[in-house]
Amino acid sequence: MNKILIIEDDITIASIEKDYLEINNFEVDIEIDGAIGYQKAIEGNYNLIILDLMLPTIDGFTICKRLRESIDIPIIMVSALREDIDKIRGLGIGADDFIEKPFSPSVLVAKVKSNIAQYARLTKNISETIVYDKLAINTKTRRVFIEENEIELKNKEYELLLFLVTNYDVVFSKETLYERIWGMDALGDNATVAVHINRLREKIELDPGKPNYIQTVRGAGYRFKK
Repeated sequence: MNKILIIEDDITIASIEKDYLEINNFEVDIEIDGAIGYQKAIEGNYNLIILDLMLPTIDGFTICKRLRESIDIPIIMVSALREDIDKIRGLGIGADDFIEKPFSPSVLVAKVKSNIAQYARLTKNISETIVYDKLAINTKTRRVFIEENEIELKNKEYELLLFLVTNYDVVFSKETLYERIWGMDALGDNATVAVHINRLREKIELDPGKPNYIQTVRGAGYRFKK
């Protein structure tokens, strides 16, 4: 049974999330304090974390950033903040998905299932190294190198890169990439893909403004060009 940690200071919201997830056969723990929630996340052997942004003692942004230094599991951020900058910041520091409050519990369950499924699928890749020019990807260790220098990628950055690389020269729209990597319909959410594409370019391209690997095809989407 997959184990979920909810770090949320609104116990009413957390309890609703817990009820819906348990109905769908997830094991769920709740923590309302940021510092304690962080410690549980590190020690609890969870499959996914649902993380609120506004928390006592430590905010969700800080927790997410610290977690990404030591664990590699899906993190879904939840927030009443509606500014794009908050979403971009959350995705940029390692969150895999972002949900705005208020939201339907059924949507949360769908996102939890899709993130866990995508993570499981991509961690079952056979051991091999993919090399294109100066870029190398070890699909067993999930490590990425540029000219033998290791590049640190967040979960969805790695998954997006691997998908594009293994489908090189194929053009994918933002909607299709969201469906393939996040595992569900785009629901009009194109910013998530754009943020991750930009982050990838900053990390693997010599000149992110003139990318050689991840190219934009005007009016169509993105492709990996070897």
